[in-house]
Amino acid sequence: MSTPITRVGIVAKQGLVAASEHLVRLGAWLKERGIETIYETDTAHLAGTGVQGRRLSREQIPEAVDLVIVLGGDGTLIAMAARIGQSKRDVPILGVNFGSLGFLTEIRIDEIHASLQEVLDGTATYDPRMMLAAEGVREREVFDSRIVLNDVVFTKGALSRMIELSVSVDGGFVTRVKADGLIVASATGSTAYNLAAGGPIVHPLVDALVLTPIAPHTLTNRPIVIPGSAVVEVRPFANGDSDDVFVTYDGQTGYPMRGGDIVRVRSSGRRLRLVKAPSRSYFELLREKLKWGER
Repeated sequence: MSTPITRVGIVAKQGLVAASEHLVRLGAWLKERGIETIYETDTAHLAGTGVQGRRLSREQIPEAVDLVIVLGGDGTLIAMAARIGQSKRDVPILGVNFGSLGFLTEIRIDEIHASLQEVLDGTATYDPRMMLAAEGVREREVFDSRIVLNDVVFTKGALSRMIELSVSVDGGFVTRVKADGLIVASATGSTAYNLAAGGPIVHPLVDALVLTPIAPHTLTNRPIVIPGSAVVEVRPFANGDSDDVFVTYDGQTGYPMRGGDIVRVRSSGRRLRLVKAPSRSYFELLREKLKWGER
């Protein structure tokens, strides 16, 4: 049974002026239905004086609401997903895309009220998406921990021609990757950087991880799909440079790895709930985004 929605957080892409009038209308629509609206601070400034309600930071929003509405693109939604993951609360996201459809923000602006009404009525359909837990280990101590939706990516530094990585799965050595980088992606992340790097599309409801080398220097080094229960460990081969390998989380933040560092990636055991568009399947979305069947 779904939790009643009494408080809704609204987060817009920074600088998205096109969302301003919609923010005002959305706040008024929610107020008419007795729903408290809480605006992310920058989003409230974007809407101007036409909005009323509490204002909180992006970090505070997941702790204070029952639903988050994201207006913008996939990047804005991914950033909020990470914050919800860190909060350990089961807060669903309704993603509204401006422009072309996103893989995650799949609801159009003209569909927002119908989709939101279904959420309030308890009749909405949700997509549960696996999230990844990543730990950075240095000298046997965990020094960094993240929750991400799409991927953990290892790339070369600005002056590196290629990097060498040791990859293990469930404690067993898999391969030594010589490439421009390596992507460890969730099924949701399979349509992000993984797809651009030649990796497979994995349906988001499949419990799996994808390992995809970026421009491998050995043609036989190919992407592989592994069970979602697996634990992946990636470590750079020491070669004297501390900044040859850079690890990035969901394309948002990261840091240079040192020799001896390990990044461990596994399913977080949590699912992010995305509100589905009222009348659009995942395969319809793929056809539209990837232009399948068009000449």
